[in-house]
Amino acid sequence: MNGAASLSDRIERLIPRIVVAPSFAASLLFVYGFIIWTVYLSFTKSRMFPRYDFEGLLQFDRLFANPRWHVALENLFVFGGLFILFCLVVGILLAILLDQQIRAEGAIRTIILYPMALSLIVTGTAWKWILNPGLGIEKVVQGLGFESFEFDWLVDPEMAIYTVVIAGVWQSSGFVMALFLAGLRSVDQEIIKAATVDGAGIVRIYLRIILPSLRAVFLSAFVVLTHIAIKSFDLVVALTGGGPGYATDLPATFMYAMAFNRSQLGIASASAVIMLMTVMAIIVPYLYSELRKK
Repeated sequence: MNGAASLSDRIERLIPRIVVAPSFAASLLFVYGFIIWTVYLSFTKSRMFPRYDFEGLLQFDRLFANPRWHVALENLFVFGGLFILFCLVVGILLAILLDQQIRAEGAIRTIILYPMALSLIVTGTAWKWILNPGLGIEKVVQGLGFESFEFDWLVDPEMAIYTVVIAGVWQSSGFVMALFLAGLRSVDQEIIKAATVDGAGIVRIYLRIILPSLRAVFLSAFVVLTHIAIKSFDLVVALTGGGPGYATDLPATFMYAMAFNRSQLGIASASAVIMLMTVMAIIVPYLYSELRKK
């Protein structure tokens, strides 16, 4: 009986491992395995097909000599900076508004969170129609009698990147609102009541007491938004296709173009490694600080 019970216990302990093993092995191969493969290719002479002769930093030299890569980096700084800033500002303001226990809070929260349920392809396509000078805002306003009105950012090489910012903020600000609303609802109400008794106004309470206590939420939102900005691909492809020309290229779209359109596998791998290093430079310190606290 004891032997049978022992065997049954062993089987019960093994079953979860057996069930998880295939997905774990697939993750090791198709995620981490291909990361290692991509990193190695970035140090080879790979072009249309992979080559495995080690050539050092040749592909990185070619990458940083490519003017299109510099445009992608500049766009990343512009898009990433404005995207993170406006998502945080809009999300915090919306969270503070909903924290006032306004009427129809549930309906408003649902409307604001709705864009999160859409894929970036859908978001990009919708905003492509809205911002199209021949179909969207410009056409509607001119139809109202303002014939001199122009809003052609989508086809302007200097302004097209800002249309990506608009669509990105619309998509992600609801996520920031949800994070901060959860944080605001967790603040000790006794502290707020004490500040109110002391004569502090609502603006000062939020600026001096509530928001400073949500530093962890700020950091979490910043890390997630930065990750979204760095790997943005679907939104750009659907909204601008990287154009006009390559005016709205980001590192992710640059990598795709080099790998599949230009047959420059080595340069694409090098750009992917730069993106990986950028993400790790943000996430690793965050994980370290979180684990050290625990």
